[in-house]
Amino acid sequence: QVQLVESGGGVVQAGGSLRLSCAASGRTFSAATMGWFRQAPEKDREFVAAISGSSDRTDYSLSVKGRFTISRDNAKNTMYLQMNSLKPGDTAVYSCGARVRPYFNYHDVNDVNDYEFWGQGTQVTISS
Repeated sequence: QVQLVESGGGVVQAGGSLRLSCAASGRTFSAATMGWFRQAPEKDREFVAAISGSSDRTDYSLSVKGRFTISRDNAKNTMYLQMNSLKPGDTAVYSCGARVRPYFNYHDVNDVNDYEFWGQGTQVTISS
């Protein structure tokens, strides 16, 4: 069992930066594939980024590639999402997900149904 708690959301101006954190409990964190998703009002939850347990693999959606960086610190049971050059279109509730199955490729991690555990989400609002 893995419990997830996100933090770090807030309101920033376009062009600014934020770093989100996802703190996890559970002994299986270091083996867990982790991902970030976001959901804007009246839209479906969409994939943002994913990272393997050992951090040897990461993937990003095209909309954030080059601006966002996913990372994790297994010693702290925490995953991060560094978000730079933020745009109003990045406004959403950001949630982290986890699963114990290994990570093979982009198509293996970019769907909400690929994850077993979820946090409650943190609001990110980008003003123009």
